[in-house]
Amino acid sequence: MDPLFFEKQLWQKGYSAIAGIDEVGRGPLAGPVYACAVIFHRSYFQAGVRDSKKVSEKKRIILSNLLTGHALSWAIGQASVAEIDEMNIRQATFLAMKRAVKGLQIPADYLLIDGEEIPGVSLPMTALIKGDARSFTIGAASIIAKVKRDTYMLHLDRVYPSYGFKTNKGYGTAEHIRALKLHGVTPYHRNTFLKKIYRGD
Repeated sequence: MDPLFFEKQLWQKGYSAIAGIDEVGRGPLAGPVYACAVIFHRSYFQAGVRDSKKVSEKKRIILSNLLTGHALSWAIGQASVAEIDEMNIRQATFLAMKRAVKGLQIPADYLLIDGEEIPGVSLPMTALIKGDARSFTIGAASIIAKVKRDTYMLHLDRVYPSYGFKTNKGYGTAEHIRALKLHGVTPYHRNTFLKKIYRGD
């Protein structure tokens, strides 16, 4: 399938500032959820862009630098651990996406979103299941969001070296869970995610 299939349909309808949107970090036990919104000129395409989970870390960093360098506009939105615990991860993800869209320097006129539509946004949009594998612009957002969140988790690893954030990025690996039981939670852990695995003993 043409990775610009959906974008081309929208260009033909007269849209010119199509923002791809994706999130990363819904599943980890620690750290914020990140979302990226990105807009490209219709003439730009970069081979190798797809679901960030299917791209090596080294390649993701290279692609992210290329994509952000060529984007007409891009922005990161995030929702904090406190917001995730307060409103649940689904609503926090929507909040991060809204913040990313709002952060664009060039206003989007259409949104292509991975997963489901963002409630409370007045812009026209299309939500695509597995959109990061079907749309170039969503795939680009996936890669940028992943690299930016991973960079943040590397910072947390320097502050809290006992939890292995450098390698697990906050996900619930065996090493991470052992560290939780040994050292307790940090302010960057999602308490609502720990109820079933962390007993404080």
